[in-house]
Amino acid sequence: MKIRSITCFYHPGDPDAEQHLARLSTFVEAARASFESAGYTVQTVRLATTPFPELLETLDAPTAVRFATGLEEKSRALGYDYLSIGPATPHHAASYALIPDILAETQNVFTSGVMAAALDGVRLSAVRACAEVIVRNATLTPDGFANLRFAATANLRPDGPFFPSAFHHDHMPSFALAMECADSAVEAFSQAETVAAARQGLLARLNAAGLELAAIARRLARRFHVRFSGIDFSPAPYPQDCCSLGGALEKLGVSSLGNLGSVSAAAILADTLDQGEWPRAGFNGLMLPVLEDSILAARATQGSLEVKDLLLFSCVCGTGLDTVPLPGSASAEQIAPVLLDVASLAVRLGKPLTARLMPIPGKEAGEETGFDFDYFCNGKIMALPAAPLQAPLTGFEQVRLRPRQPR
Repeated sequence: MKIRSITCFYHPGDPDAEQHLARLSTFVEAARASFESAGYTVQTVRLATTPFPELLETLDAPTAVRFATGLEEKSRALGYDYLSIGPATPHHAASYALIPDILAETQNVFTSGVMAAALDGVRLSAVRACAEVIVRNATLTPDGFANLRFAATANLRPDGPFFPSAFHHDHMPSFALAMECADSAVEAFSQAETVAAARQGLLARLNAAGLELAAIARRLARRFHVRFSGIDFSPAPYPQDCCSLGGALEKLGVSSLGNLGSVSAAAILADTLDQGEWPRAGFNGLMLPVLEDSILAARATQGSLEVKDLLLFSCVCGTGLDTVPLPGSASAEQIAPVLLDVASLAVRLGKPLTARLMPIPGKEAGEETGFDFDYFCNGKIMALPAAPLQAPLTGFEQVRLRPRQPR
C-alpha cells in the first residue's frame, strides 16, 4: 500500500490565495515527511484548483493558456508534481473547447469536463463537447497520450484527490489522500477460503491504515490550519500482477475478468469498501484503469473484457471508464454515446463516475499499444461498438434523471 498522492486544494481567486498557497507548500513538505516516517511511500504531491472557467477574465484560448502555463510554472516551483485546474462547466459552455489548447501548451496540467450533476441532470450538449475534446486531444501527440490528462465527469463532488477530476469549490485550503492499494486486495483475497474471510481481510487492512493515516492527517491539519477532506481508498493498481485489481477480483473465483460472475465479484469488493470506517473523500469505489492494470490489460487483449463490461461494473459502484485504449479512428459521434451512458448511470444511481478514453492515432481494434510510461502496461486497442446517436439525443436538452427510490 502506498499513497498515490497528497492532493492539496486552493482557490486562486481568493484575496489570500498567495498566503494559502505558501502555507500549503510548507504543509506538503511536512506531510510527506510525516507519512513516510510512518512507513507509507508518497509517490506524488499534487495541487488542484477551483474550476478554471471561473478564474478567467475571458473565455478565449490565449487567456486560458496563459493562466494554465503560469500556474503550472508556479506549482512546479513549489514542488508539486501535477496540477489540476478543475473542470470546464456547462455554465461556461465555451470552456470545453479551450481544453486541447491548454493541454497542448502544458506538460503536467490535468483538467476535466462536467457532463452531468445530480441537480441539473445530464447535459446533452456537454456530453457532445467532451467527446469533441477527446478527439481533439488525441491528435496532440502521435501516441494520443494527452487524453491521460482529461476526464469527462458526472456527479462529482469537490476535493476528491484522484486526477484528472480533482477540483476545489471553497475558499479554505484543504487536502486529501489518494491511495494505491490494489495490492491489499490481492493479498486479502489470495489468503481467503471464503468470501466472508476475503472481505474481512481487506476491510481489516484498509481500516487499520485509514485509522493511522487519518490520525496523522488531522495532526497536520491542526498544525497548518488546513482542512483535511478525507481519504480515497479506491484500490488504484500499479502495472504488476501483485498490484492488480483485476487480479484481486479473479482471486474471488472469476475465471477471467469479463466473464459472467465478474459483476458479483465487483459488487462484493465495492460493498466491502462501503463498510470502511475511514474519513472519505472522492470515489472510494472500484477503480479499473485498463492501461494501468496488468490483468485488465491482459483480459482486454484476450477479448474477455470489453467496453460494455466496464460500463456494467460501474452499475455496482465503480469509478467509471479509465485509461481505455480505443481506435484512433473513433469519432466524436461514436464516443458521445459511451459518455452519455456514463453520465446517465452516474445521475440515475446517485454516484460519481468519470470517463478517461484514449483513442490512439493510427491504431485500430486488436492492434498493440506502444506506450513507454512507468504507470502503463501495454495491451491491445479495445473495440468501440458505438454508432452515432440520433435525434432527440443529439439535442441541447438537460435530461433530468432522479435516482431510483425503492417503493
